[in-house]
Amino acid sequence: MKPRPNLSAAARVALIDALETAMREIATVRNVRIGRRVLHGADYEAVAPDAADYLVILDFDDVAGLETYLRHPSHAELGMRFGESLSAALVYDFEMGGVDALRAGGLA
Repeated sequence: MKPRPNLSAAARVALIDALETAMREIATVRNVRIGRRVLHGADYEAVAPDAADYLVILDFDDVAGLETYLRHPSHAELGMRFGESLSAALVYDFEMGGVDALRAGGLA
């Protein structure tokens, strides 16, 4: 995700508060990881689009847990704050596994 360039301090705090509320109130969220993009001179950085400054990963036990999260009122508030605060965002849902999942045909 990429915050709007003119994002106010108040809007930033409201987004963070909405994220914290959702994580606290929605029992199916198992883990949250947030990262800031790091630029360190790797060759691929020169060709990568400038599409994101932050990454947020939410972990769930299963798709049913994800669906519970998506239907929760706290998620609706968080979604509204995302829309107000971000100039760009990509949202995807993945089933995760290790290299064994690839070997078992998980990568077509």
